[in-house]
Amino acid sequence: MSRLHQSRIADFQEVLGEPTVALSKLRELCFSGIPFDGGLRCLCWKILLNYLPLEKALWSSLLKKQRDLYSQFLKEMIIQPGIAKANLGVSREDVTLEDHPLNPNPDSRWNTYFKDNEVLLQIDKDVRRLYPDMAFFQRPTDYPCLLILDPQNEFETLRRRVEQTTLKSQTVARNRSGVTNVSSPLKSTPSSLSEYEVLPNGCEAHWEVVERILFIYAKLNPGIAYVQGMNEIVGPLYYTFATDPNSEWKEHAEADTFFCFTNLMAEIRDNFIKSLDDSQCGITYKMEKVYSTLKEKDVELYLKLQEQNIKPQFFAFRWLTLLLSQEFLLPDVIRIWDSLFADDKRFDFLLLVCCAMLTLIRDQLLEGDFTLNMRLLQDYPISDVHLILKKAKELQDSK
Repeated sequence: MSRLHQSRIADFQEVLGEPTVALSKLRELCFSGIPFDGGLRCLCWKILLNYLPLEKALWSSLLKKQRDLYSQFLKEMIIQPGIAKANLGVSREDVTLEDHPLNPNPDSRWNTYFKDNEVLLQIDKDVRRLYPDMAFFQRPTDYPCLLILDPQNEFETLRRRVEQTTLKSQTVARNRSGVTNVSSPLKSTPSSLSEYEVLPNGCEAHWEVVERILFIYAKLNPGIAYVQGMNEIVGPLYYTFATDPNSEWKEHAEADTFFCFTNLMAEIRDNFIKSLDDSQCGITYKMEKVYSTLKEKDVELYLKLQEQNIKPQFFAFRWLTLLLSQEFLLPDVIRIWDSLFADDKRFDFLLLVCCAMLTLIRDQLLEGDFTLNMRLLQDYPISDVHLILKKAKELQDSK
């Protein structure tokens, strides 16, 4: 370990060791990248995403409260109507004449169950594709959810719901406009789901944990529910928390990821709501902001893209909506997110990163025709994220 690296770790430990964390100092440190050592990144992200308060004395009680709350969500929401367990405090509801599987009443519990299945199938399809170039999400978690997997309980797992449902996949496509084609050539999609076979009873893969997080989020947020692409937002969060070197924190990766994801989505959810596209908080406004920033920083390149009628929707939609999670390999995405989460203006820096990505390939773009340039933008050629972040910082400082 280099002396510089040791010094950076010491700087983080000093800031995090205070009774009240100095947020401005922490942001400044995190902006330049957070060391993985000692679980520093996991802890910093939880503070930057407003999951943990700045007062350290409150951490223990808050974590217990939130993790207990998440267990309650599991009990209430991952359960088949008509199946319950008295000692978990859920009363059995029998199928009656008033409420039965064919009841057309929209308030029927059965009707809700079948609608939930539609959402679940879309989530299931997407999480099985999560970072297919990495083995991590297919591996078993060291901390399977005992509440769900305990053979003594009568709760139906999401795995069983997916297996038992007879819904056809084409009936469950609830796609965000433009996010239907979010896959990048960087990520290969398996030809069939057989590559993602479920693990034996008593074990669960990391992708199943992610599935559960997204399903509960959809249940608690019916206004947006689940939209394709959210899996790409939760993936890096869960991976970071589930690989925490601190086993005590790693054990609760699912609950902690859920609340950090919920907080993050509260800030970026407008990107996923089509009806808000043209509002000042919508994705169209942000895409236009990328071009207006480019015009300010590099008018020649801006005019070239305009001349070729290359609209920001063709590439920046995916960049912005998914926080660049599909443009780079996972470790690089995580490094970019260090800076994004540390940005005190919250994702203004993302616009500058996108602008930097354009200016770094300006020579190729100025020489290329429409087809070549579209290929460059949809399969971004530079993999050195440190170079990109350095350029984005230069753009920020030149304002």
